Amino acid sequence: MTYSQETLGALFEAIEMDDVVDPVVSLPDPIPVDCTREEMQRCLDLCRQFWRDRTSRAALRELVGTLLLTGDLPQDARRRYKHIRAAYKHLRFALVLYGARHKAPLLFRATVAVMGHLQDAFRNRRRRAVLGYGLMLRVLLSWPVWMAVQREVEGVKLDDAAGFLAYRKAEFRRLRGWLSTGSLTGHRFHSIRKVVSRQVSFYDTLRTLEPEEQGYRMSRFLSAINGLMGSMHDDLVEQAGKGHRDYHRDDFPMPEDILSRLKALTAAYPV
Repeated sequence: MTYSQETLGALFEAIEMDDVVDPVVSLPDPIPVDCTREEMQRCLDLCRQFWRDRTSRAALRELVGTLLLTGDLPQDARRRYKHIRAAYKHLRFALVLYGARHKAPLLFRATVAVMGHLQDAFRNRRRRAVLGYGLMLRVLLSWPVWMAVQREVEGVKLDDAAGFLAYRKAEFRRLRGWLSTGSLTGHRFHSIRKVVSRQVSFYDTLRTLEPEEQGYRMSRFLSAINGLMGSMHDDLVEQAGKGHRDYHRDDFPMPEDILSRLKALTAAYPV
């Protein structure tokens, strides 16, 4: 199925808001969790088309070239990089959510990871890291690897509705377990945020295809958590880059505004 530019634009607007904190939104009651295999297929098709439409190998290679030469990007180029990376991330979430293996393919996963490390590096002015990750990304954008990535993405097999629901319930059980431990490391914090981000992406895509109030409220509630956690994670990465914190070992308490939202979410989600 091919979607209109209007639908692609609506998904882009939803993704642009997926880390915006709405202080007044509340969880829907009950939380909508049902999703048929046909709906899963439509969501995955839309995410694949959005990625193809919003990413350009040539544009990304040009941005990487600038980074290798200068170590940074002008503001408008940073925005282009952010938007391309957002399309990659959204498809990665989709491949993990809807795919039978619930894991993104290797080369695609590596590309998204390197893009994230490269963004952290140029944001925090770590020139050596920019060079290292920039060179890695240039290899991943070479023509043979690029074609292999296309085949990977198209070859992902869809799970069934029962498997998709079981996967999401297992994710929320993991969240409950992590929250019960109290303090956490930067790495564990990032793992929690990835679960939240995957759920945001699901409800963003579903509400784009099937606009309704319950899905919209769920999307906005998750976006508030995602935004708060994203800002804090940026600080953790910056502190680790400066040697002020060990990202994998140093414990810290979960901020109350994030913790209270996560506890409300995990208590209400039917597992």
